[in-house]
Amino acid sequence: MDREMRGSVMATHRTGARRATTRAGSAVVSTAVSAAALVALAGCGLPGLGDGSAEPTPKVSPEASFTAKAPVPSGRPLGPGAKVPDPPDADFRDPTSVATAWAVTAYSHDTAYDTGPHDAVLRAARYATEKLAAAEREYRPAAGAGGQWLLWAEHKAWTRVKTSLETDGDAPTDTATTAWRQLAVTGKARGRDGWSGPGPRLHAFVQLVRDGGSEPWRVSKVNVVEAATVPSPQPTASPDRSE
Repeated sequence: MDREMRGSVMATHRTGARRATTRAGSAVVSTAVSAAALVALAGCGLPGLGDGSAEPTPKVSPEASFTAKAPVPSGRPLGPGAKVPDPPDADFRDPTSVATAWAVTAYSHDTAYDTGPHDAVLRAARYATEKLAAAEREYRPAAGAGGQWLLWAEHKAWTRVKTSLETDGDAPTDTATTAWRQLAVTGKARGRDGWSGPGPRLHAFVQLVRDGGSEPWRVSKVNVVEAATVPSPQPTASPDRSE
């Protein structure tokens, strides 16, 4: 091959190499741009991109968060004008006497002094075990006192209750250190404006304990079932006797 032909072949080879290098470089740049675009799209939260999750994690708006209500404060101490009876003198050797005294005190309310029903429960803590009394003192109702209480409070009413012992064949038998009493509690409410209405109506299942045969009985646990309120009879239209 003469000198002129060899020069032509070498020139052609160099030109082809430059074209191949240019195509390879373009491919690398194109690949890099595509990868950067995918990363950007994944950052925008498009489905199927990013960390492989099908949908982005929803965010909880601050408005949807639950805000706890402020605890209801306790009422003020009973004064000379209070209408509730003094706590009964219980015979702590008799579980029935202790359970009855607890129920009478826990459901004797005076809305002129009490903020809610729990204030009377605190007055009844004198009949409870130390553990139950401490739990009642630490308890803070987070909700309102209820519609019945609001009705009583509207009339600045107080309540008086009566109790009766209920016998149930399914009740556990007393032991030397544990006793159960079931009480029916019924009451009336009277307002300082002359109004009167229904008071507490419930069944209380009271558990009492003592450390030994000569120790005083104390209320350790109470389960309450509210009695159904009988609706007032509705007036009916007089029959039309005209002819």
